[in-house]
Amino acid sequence: MKQRDSLKHKRIDTLGLRYHLILLLTPLSVFVGIFYLFSPAGSLPWMILLLVCLVYLMGYSLSYYLHQGRLQRLWDHLEQVVSINDASMELIHLSSQYQNEHAFLDALLNKAVSVINGAEMGSIIRVDPDTHKLRFESAVGLDLSRLRTIDFSLEQSFEYRMTKGRCDKVVVIDDMQHINAESTLTPAEQHILLTAAKQPIRSTLSSPIHIDGKLYAMLNLDSSHLSAFSDYDRNLVAILTHEAASAIALYQKSREIQRLANFDTLTGLYNRQYFESQISQWPKSRIGSYLVVLDLDNLKVLNDTQGHQAGDKALATLAGALKMIWPQNSLISRFGGDEFVLLAQGSEEQLLERLTQLKHTMASAEAPVLFSAGAAPFSGDFAASFKLADERMYAQKRSRQKAS
Repeated sequence: MKQRDSLKHKRIDTLGLRYHLILLLTPLSVFVGIFYLFSPAGSLPWMILLLVCLVYLMGYSLSYYLHQGRLQRLWDHLEQVVSINDASMELIHLSSQYQNEHAFLDALLNKAVSVINGAEMGSIIRVDPDTHKLRFESAVGLDLSRLRTIDFSLEQSFEYRMTKGRCDKVVVIDDMQHINAESTLTPAEQHILLTAAKQPIRSTLSSPIHIDGKLYAMLNLDSSHLSAFSDYDRNLVAILTHEAASAIALYQKSREIQRLANFDTLTGLYNRQYFESQISQWPKSRIGSYLVVLDLDNLKVLNDTQGHQAGDKALATLAGALKMIWPQNSLISRFGGDEFVLLAQGSEEQLLERLTQLKHTMASAEAPVLFSAGAAPFSGDFAASFKLADERMYAQKRSRQKAS
C-alpha cells in the first residue's frame, strides 16, 4: 500500500507540477503577445486582457479539478481490482490448506465482502447440478441456520429469473422487497430472506460461478441501503467470480490429487502409505490403543465363483462396516489386497464388542463376508504391534481352516 501511495504522489504532484505550469504560462504568454501585436499603438486593453486570463485560469482550474477527480476515481478502481486480484491469488495459493470445501467457500465469501465497497454481508448458494436444488453454503452477516430452512430451486432465484434461465451474468437488485414479492417462495421464506440479517436487505448483487461449463454456485453480496451497487461493482464482481471459479476448480483438483494419493479408490479407506505416515502422530490415550489386522477368508472363492465384481463388493462392504462400527478418530486402512489394518483408542472390552458386531454385520450381508482378525496393544512401536497382531490373525485363520 505504501508503494502505491508513493507512486500516486509522484505521478500527480511531482511530475504534474511542471506540466501544469507550462499549460498555464504558455497560453497566457500567447494571449499577452496577441493583445500587444493587435492593440492600437500606444494602448493595451489591460482590463480585457485580465478578463481573458481570468476566464482561462477558471476554465483550467475547473478542468484540472475534474481531471484530478477522475484520476482519483481511476486510482481507487485500480486499487479495488488489485485487491480482488490479490484476494484471488491468495485463495489459489492457500487452497490446499483449507480442511474442506466449505471452509474454502467461507474464505472466498469473506474476501468478496471485504473488497466490494457497497457489500455489508453476503452468501454463497450451492446448486445441485442434477436436481437444481439450492442450498446456502456460506454466509457473512446473515443467519445461516435460518437461511438453510428455505427449500427452493434454481428456477425460483432472481438470478435465474432476471437472466431468463441463462444464469450467465451479474445481476443487481435495487429493491429486494419488491423482487421477492414476485417470487414463488412462501411468505415465510420471503420473510427469512429479508430478515436473516440484523438490518433488512435492500440491495443485492448476484453473480453466477461456473466451473467446467456448469453452474456451481451463486455469490450474493447484500446491503441494507437502496441502490448500493453500481455498474462498476458489477464489473468487479464479474472479475472476482471468474477468478474464484479458477480458484475453486484448482482447490477441487488439489483435493482430488490428495484423495488419490492418500485413499484407496475401491474402499474409500486410507491407503498403506498414508496410514504409515500418520502412525508417528498417533496421540497417547489413558485407556490405551490397539492395532487390528483383518484378512478376508473367502475373497478367492468369491472371485473364482462369482467374479471379481463380487470380490470388490465384499471388500467395499467390509470397509463400510469398519467405518460404521469404529469411531471417526480411528485410523482405518486397506493395506493391500484383502488385508485391512486399523488403529483405534479403547479398551480390550470395547475391541471385542466391535469385532463381534463386525462379525454379525458381515455374516448378515447379502453375500456373507468371512474374515480373520488379530489384535495387539499399541504404544508407539508399530512394527512390534503389527507383528503380534498379524501372527494372531493367521493363527485364527489356521484354526478355522482346521475346523472346516
